[in-house]
Amino acid sequence: MREKGSVPLYLRVMTAPNPHGLSQLRDSLREFAAERDWDQFHSPKNLASALAVEAAELLERFQWLTEDESRRLAPAELEKVRHEMADVLNYLVRLADKLDVDLLEAAREKMQINAQKYPADVVRGSAKKYSER
Repeated sequence: MREKGSVPLYLRVMTAPNPHGLSQLRDSLREFAAERDWDQFHSPKNLASALAVEAAELLERFQWLTEDESRRLAPAELEKVRHEMADVLNYLVRLADKLDVDLLEAAREKMQINAQKYPADVVRGSAKKYSER
């Protein structure tokens, strides 16, 4: 918990010239939740559910767009998409924190797995799943 009158960590970190890594975001989200006594609601199940809802809200922004329209969003729409993306990221980071998962390490590991499943010389230019080759 921060001292009364001090600037919250989530405001200090997120307004820094170059906040780095997910650990600072994780710490900011911890403080944000603690200040609101929301940690009691942040079980892995609830966070995963919230993550899915936010991902659906992100998808909704693209629902009826053509492929081309989805690449050329108006500035106001892009701002809404950015906010939905931030919600997805925040819930993902919060879920990883609760499960003690290092997201960057998990992503690196998954990329190695995918590189084995999808060798570039075999799948280049194909959208087929590895099990459909």
